[in-house]
Amino acid sequence: MAKEKVSGIGFFERYLTVWVILCMVAGVLIGKFLPGIPTFLGRFEYAEVSIPIAILIWLMIYPMMLKVDFQSIKNVGKNPKGLFVTWITNWLIKPFTMFGIAWLFFYVIFKALIPAELAKDYLAGAILLGAAPCTAMVFVWSHLTKGNAAYTVVQVATNDLIILVAFTPIVAFLLGVSGVQIPWDTLILSVVLFVVIPLAGGVITRNYITNKRGFEYFEKSFIPKFGNITIIGLLLTLVIIFSFQGDVILNNPLHIVLIAIPLIIQTFLIFFIAYLASKTLKLPHNVAAPAGMIGASNFFELAVAVAIALFGTQSPVALATIVGVLVEVPVMLILVKIANKTTHWFPVKN
Repeated sequence: MAKEKVSGIGFFERYLTVWVILCMVAGVLIGKFLPGIPTFLGRFEYAEVSIPIAILIWLMIYPMMLKVDFQSIKNVGKNPKGLFVTWITNWLIKPFTMFGIAWLFFYVIFKALIPAELAKDYLAGAILLGAAPCTAMVFVWSHLTKGNAAYTVVQVATNDLIILVAFTPIVAFLLGVSGVQIPWDTLILSVVLFVVIPLAGGVITRNYITNKRGFEYFEKSFIPKFGNITIIGLLLTLVIIFSFQGDVILNNPLHIVLIAIPLIIQTFLIFFIAYLASKTLKLPHNVAAPAGMIGASNFFELAVAVAIALFGTQSPVALATIVGVLVEVPVMLILVKIANKTTHWFPVKN
């Protein structure tokens, strides 16, 4: 397991929780003692979208989209059961269980600890996380569980296409149920900016490079050039966001933990729903494990981006999505360990 971690997950990713905490400290200190910096950055907006953060988010998402091979979709008909598990878990179950669990904790269990207005904002952040299943990190989790790499690519590629049509109506519906009214045009613009454009850029780049230099060059030489760009973009984004969130965090430090609890419970729940469904369908472990991972983990870059576009960098909604980043890696590594210790639950051969 230790060797798999070293080869499957990079230094930055392995300690992502540590980096997020350091970014939180740095951002809060900047907001407290150098308030001119967030004020200056706040001037650069267009259509209520922060231009510096938009650029950083594109740096996060574009390298991920390079890894998605849409040519793999032609293999959708091969062993479709695993895909059905992925689609049903991600789009018919996950957003609604996230809403239910978050609502229960923020409005009932933690009612005495979280004011009603903040509870609404935190719930909105949880909804954005729940409607954004993992796109890139699932390749890491699949590798660590010895998943079928080709099948994982199909799962991710089809999931990305579903995001284009399902994310907006699901988010709009659940936010409406939560009492949060948002303009549809802003939500659609967010999806275009942070999904459609980087996705199209990734597809165009992938096709161009593979046609010109070959697939092996693209996989082994071109993609590694972007190595840590995604993580660096994420961390710089978090510093900026935390510089705006300083007062919320300093006034409510316990809220970080309170937000994390339902997010962690949701992660375990969704993993076991997909994992046990795969076991019931007698799918091989190398399909079942990625199916569980892709639903359990989140496309938190998209959730953060949409939270900022809809509610602004100073909104507690953005803070809730960032807590999702904070808990992602340690929780997913626990699930990797669980998956690797339960391989005997599944048939040996496909």
